[in-house]
Amino acid sequence: MPFTLPPLAARNARIAPFHVMELVKRADALAAAGRSIIHLSIGEPDFTAPPPVVAALERAARDGDTGYTQATGIEPLRRAIARWHGDEFGVDVDPARVLVTAGASGALLLACAALVNPGDAVLMSDPGYPCNRHFVAAFDGVAKAVPVGAAQRFQLDAAAVRAHWSPEVRGVLLASPSNPTGTSIAFDELGRVVDAVRERGGFTVVDEIYLGLTYGHAPRSALALGDDVVTVGSFSKFFHMTGWRLGWLVLPPAWVAPVEKLAQNLFICASTLAQRAALACFGPEATAVFRARRDEFRARRDFIVPAVRELGFGVPVEPDGAFYVWLDASRFTDDSDRFAIELLEATGVALVPGKDFGAHEPHKWLRLSYATDMASLREAVARMRGWLASRPAR
Repeated sequence: MPFTLPPLAARNARIAPFHVMELVKRADALAAAGRSIIHLSIGEPDFTAPPPVVAALERAARDGDTGYTQATGIEPLRRAIARWHGDEFGVDVDPARVLVTAGASGALLLACAALVNPGDAVLMSDPGYPCNRHFVAAFDGVAKAVPVGAAQRFQLDAAAVRAHWSPEVRGVLLASPSNPTGTSIAFDELGRVVDAVRERGGFTVVDEIYLGLTYGHAPRSALALGDDVVTVGSFSKFFHMTGWRLGWLVLPPAWVAPVEKLAQNLFICASTLAQRAALACFGPEATAVFRARRDEFRARRDFIVPAVRELGFGVPVEPDGAFYVWLDASRFTDDSDRFAIELLEATGVALVPGKDFGAHEPHKWLRLSYATDMASLREAVARMRGWLASRPAR
């Protein structure tokens, strides 16, 4: 019998695809055809979990420690995460405020489920991580992306919050350090942002998944600004456990029980095996590995930033965290999407065009990820140098 599918929910139209996936598909096709591809496009560490973490996973699997946990996560892991905040960032966190989640994405979904009503607007930066817009849209909220530039370190500041606040705005969603720019919000300015939001009765959620990968200064958590700030953490970036899908929220005490209720219903719990394995992240052997790898990321940044500037790209703000460089390609093109495809086809070097990260001048920007080895970075620079030299001046 013929049938017609009913329409999907309207919110689906507000969720944009990742445009970069078309470029990644092309890169994969070139690689399958035998081309040498250097991915400076992937927001994923090239390192994997160190041996103590893998051993802990294997031990938990052998012991049959695979059943459901509490929706908030296992107590030893909540305590370890709280202690890590003190050791790394000098902030005292009650383990009872920590809720372990199915990745940082799960954490942000829970935060939006708890805080965003239909029609509520949430301020965030443009450029910014595209999924943040979509997490808000998934709960019928409106992402109000605020154009920010180099003078603001590509971050929301208090002046922007005050200028763009309106009756429908419910709060702000920040990321420090940020994807795609690798820049942090200066701590004093972050404090002014939090104060501006408090004055307006709103919420502040800060994505800190790259905070452990901070260079040149001591990282400071937004949690030091008060118990009303929500932060998001992850085992994907500093701890190099991307596919393990494990993250956390630190919540105001009064919000733990309501968010736990949501987690019970939406996720049941985060992966038990991943939780047991993550406990080993905080031992001395794994800690030494993570710190050495952070030094390697810093060395890569210190190589790639001057190298791409020498090629002619603009880097108006030196990144101080994560593993990204936000490149101004306007010397070479007025269409960064086309430029990225041409670069890939000609050299095998994959960069991400700006259009995935916002609507503010996306045509002039590219994101470079230095989450790859130094030899590949050097080769990528050499390939780009030769290709750019052969192009006519714009």
